[in-house]
Amino acid sequence: MKKIYIVLTYTGTMISKIIKSYTKDEFSHVSIALDIELKHMYSFGRLNPYTPLWAGFVQEYIHKGTFKRFYKTTAKVYSLEVTDEQYEKIENTIKQMEREKKKYKFNIIGLFAVGFHIKIQKKYTFYCAEFVKFLLEKADIKTNLPEIVRPEDFKKLPGLQEVYHGLLKKYRTPKLLTC
Repeated sequence: MKKIYIVLTYTGTMISKIIKSYTKDEFSHVSIALDIELKHMYSFGRLNPYTPLWAGFVQEYIHKGTFKRFYKTTAKVYSLEVTDEQYEKIENTIKQMEREKKKYKFNIIGLFAVGFHIKIQKKYTFYCAEFVKFLLEKADIKTNLPEIVRPEDFKKLPGLQEVYHGLLKKYRTPKLLTC
């Protein structure tokens, strides 16, 4: 058995404020990490931390890029136990997407359609929650997530264990979980 990590965040950017205003949720973004240190963390978001206009498939870092720029980002980190095979499927899908990253686009229309309870999705386009849900489903992980998914929906995944809650920049690997 292995663990993956679901990382919910709120940066306070203009887009995250807009999302929060219509969802009333605590968090507006979700990422998936393959390690407890969050060194291998992925999502769909800003390609450049200084502009939301260019977005797509990204590897995210706690102390670089968007999260460094928005240093007051709040976060909740959860662990989810998965089989070795499920972990490998997620890892392989991410590697394939990294190789072909130029063909993947951010689903901005789909993101704003969520506010109207409408699902709009084109091939090779995702917003953050669609991406994480896609990875989990591709790995045959039962999620019970709604068709129109929001970051907050991931809090309800069966088997989720909270690892951390606070400022993302203060996240440190919990000692008990590294044993």
